Amino acid sequence: MTIVAAFLVPGNPLPLLRPENPPWSRLAHGYRAAARSLAAARPDVLLIYSTQWLAVLDELWQTRPVSAGVHVDENWHEYGELTYELKTDTKLAEACVVGSREIGITAKGVDYDQFPIDTGTIVANAFLNPRNQWPLLIASNNLYHGWDDTQRLGEMAARLADKQGKKAAVIGIGGMSGSITRREIDIRADAVENPGDDAWNRRILDSFQRGDPAQFKELLPAYVKEAKPDMGFKHAAWILGALGGRFYGARVHAYGPTYGSGAAVVEFKV
Repeated sequence: MTIVAAFLVPGNPLPLLRPENPPWSRLAHGYRAAARSLAAARPDVLLIYSTQWLAVLDELWQTRPVSAGVHVDENWHEYGELTYELKTDTKLAEACVVGSREIGITAKGVDYDQFPIDTGTIVANAFLNPRNQWPLLIASNNLYHGWDDTQRLGEMAARLADKQGKKAAVIGIGGMSGSITRREIDIRADAVENPGDDAWNRRILDSFQRGDPAQFKELLPAYVKEAKPDMGFKHAAWILGALGGRFYGARVHAYGPTYGSGAAVVEFKV
C-alpha cells in the first residue's frame, strides 16, 4: 500500500479562526509544519476521516465532485465563518462505497448540493490543502462503528487507493482528551482542563513518538476511560488501518488546549 504520509490533527476551528491567540497559535504553527511535510510527500489523494461527520445508518462517503459554501460551527459560531471549497476523488469514493459492502459494512455515497460539510474536514483542508492541490476521500464517523470497524475501513481505503495506482496521505481528524472548559475564560490563558487528562495525552503522544503501536493499543482502553478522547479516538483507528497497523515513530508538531480539551498535530513516520 502506497501511504506516503500520515497525520493526526485537530478538527476544532479555534486555531484557524483565532491563530493569533497564544495557546491556539501553537496548534496553527503545528498545522502549517504538517502542511509542509504533506507537500514534500507529494500524494495524489488525501484519505480523510473526521470524527465530526456523524453518520448513523450507513458508512457515508462524499461523492460530490466539488463541495463549496460557508460554514458556521455549531459550538464556536461567535468566532466567525468558515468558507470552504473541497474537491473529491469521486472514483476512489465510489470504489469505497462498494469496498465497504465487501467487508460487511453497509455504505452509500453522498452527492447533493449544500450538504453540511463538518467543521473538522473544513479546518483540516484549510490548513493542509489551502489551494485544493489534492482531491479528498472523505469518510464519515458512523456512531455505531467501534475501533475495529474503523480500522478496517482505513485499511480498505488505503488498499483501494493503491489498487488505483494512487499515492495517498492518511489524515485522522479529531481531538485528544475531551474535558472542555465549561466556564468563560480569558482565551489567552487556555489550558488543558484536567491535569490527569494532560498526563494521559502526553503518554499517548510518547507512545507515538516511540513508534510503538503495541504500547499505544495497550494504553488505549484506559485512555478512553480516563481522558474520554474524542469519539473513543477512532480517528487513530483510521490511521492505523491505513498504515497496516504499523508506524515507526512520530513527530509531534504541536500539542495544546482548545478551550480545555486536548489537541495535537502529529506526523507519523511511515
